[in-house]
Amino acid sequence: MAERGDPSALRWLIGNELRHCRMQAGRTVSDASKVLSCSHGKITHLETGRYQQQPSEIAELLEFYGVPRHDIDRLVSLTGSSDARTWWAPWANVVPDWFKTFVGLEGLARSEFNYETALLPGLLQTEEYARAATVATGFVRPDHSERFVSFRLARADRLTSDDPLSLHAVIEESALVRSIGTHEARQKQYRQLLDASERANVTIQVIRPQDGPHAAVSGPFFLFEFDQARTIGYTELLDGAVYIQDPDQVNTYMMTAKNLQETAMQPDDSLALIESLIDT
Repeated sequence: MAERGDPSALRWLIGNELRHCRMQAGRTVSDASKVLSCSHGKITHLETGRYQQQPSEIAELLEFYGVPRHDIDRLVSLTGSSDARTWWAPWANVVPDWFKTFVGLEGLARSEFNYETALLPGLLQTEEYARAATVATGFVRPDHSERFVSFRLARADRLTSDDPLSLHAVIEESALVRSIGTHEARQKQYRQLLDASERANVTIQVIRPQDGPHAAVSGPFFLFEFDQARTIGYTELLDGAVYIQDPDQVNTYMMTAKNLQETAMQPDDSLALIESLIDT
């Protein structure tokens, strides 16, 4: 698992897999509660990550569900590391509640796929661009905007850490040329994209209207892949978020991500387009 700890997000991941295993086994919450000799409510809380999961209880439930030994060992190992410090704690007062699980998952992920239509990916934004975008959206209180910008920049540090996140971003050309901030700020942002693309763990592709139709009709989304947990999808609403957890739905988003990568300009051509936007 990645270096950025977040116990609540890790409990959420473990609970998600625990619920999936129970349902795959055709077992009910009542069945599970009998195994642990506990209330139905405790099983529900274990599956939502509200309670601290104990390795012995997780192992007992997974054995009851008939889960293969390697998956039991994997989840028990995850459970044993769920007491890490929450990395984003210094910004807790400015991070919306619905966004906190996302931040935790991003910190735990090995790789991230991000498709954007209106804004450039948060992990690739300069301070000036992030400030202009934060003010323009209006989702952050004015007195919290500077702290939120510093938080967004702290997220981006994961790309250059000792255990860097692998990021693959597909960006609509409309997001690339959208007027956000001053002309100078946008020029600096383009250079930031080019600089970021030089890292082995960052891939940027641009998709233009003339590149034709693609499968992402539902709008922007993320996919997080982990070393020891199942892939999770994420998409935002105007006032919240949806986490895609069902394996079949996740697979649909993964196929959509592949379609976007095939439809978009290849990385070298994408970077040439970005470079053409820089004043000479």
